[in-house]
Amino acid sequence: MKPLEHAGPPASEHRRNETFQHKLEQFNPGMVWLDEQGHVTAFNDVALQILGPAGEQSLGVSQDKLFGIDVVQLHPEKSRDKLRFLLQSKDAGGCPIKSPPPVAMMINIPDRILMIKVSKMTGAQGACGTCMIFYDVTDLTTEPSGQQSGGHAALPRRLFKIPVYRKNRVILIDLKDIVRFQGDGHYTTIVTRDDRYLSNLSLADLELRLDDSIYLRVHRSHIVSLPYALELVKSDESVNLVMDDADHTQVPVSRSRTAQLKELLGVV
Repeated sequence: MKPLEHAGPPASEHRRNETFQHKLEQFNPGMVWLDEQGHVTAFNDVALQILGPAGEQSLGVSQDKLFGIDVVQLHPEKSRDKLRFLLQSKDAGGCPIKSPPPVAMMINIPDRILMIKVSKMTGAQGACGTCMIFYDVTDLTTEPSGQQSGGHAALPRRLFKIPVYRKNRVILIDLKDIVRFQGDGHYTTIVTRDDRYLSNLSLADLELRLDDSIYLRVHRSHIVSLPYALELVKSDESVNLVMDDADHTQVPVSRSRTAQLKELLGVV
């Protein structure tokens, strides 16, 4: 994978790249060998430390029983279609071993964020399996949220950067630069004041890990950053929130969220 880069002003980009490159050099990537059917044949120690507990907690399968298992089953159910698509992807030009780009995934057990790269493998007889390589970017993108009151389980880790893949590079976008999120199924468009990025993280994944005093899901397909809200536009049948992106997009607000939005904005 290419070095992680920060989506930020050019003046500070070089210093940030050096910082992320230094951190990446210290990472040990997780590696999982898969046969042609996507079943696990081998782990390295990093992969076993992360995916082993996932298998035990989500499947009730001990680590020694993970060999031969469908790797998709080791991931949360909501991530499985995405991972299955990644594993089955083929180059549009017809090459059976060319690999698709990395994706970001939330791994809830344990609570990790992984950038996953799939590399098709070929041997003397042609395609023979897959090597799944991942970097655990949890500490670069999130911070612990602490425990719920009453001794309940810890809340999901809170995001402060979001990893996206663009032009053969992994970019970390500062949350404070994001104006809004627009969902489309398992994927999300991240909108800043001057750019747009496609993320593999869903709105449901993101909503759990955002500060709800700043980021509000105003509609099933939209999360907004309230500091970037410009105007509340009301009509007889609908309410829209004008956002401070390049297009001054009017984001629809569902009726169920209108009162909460007005309260957060201090609108009577």
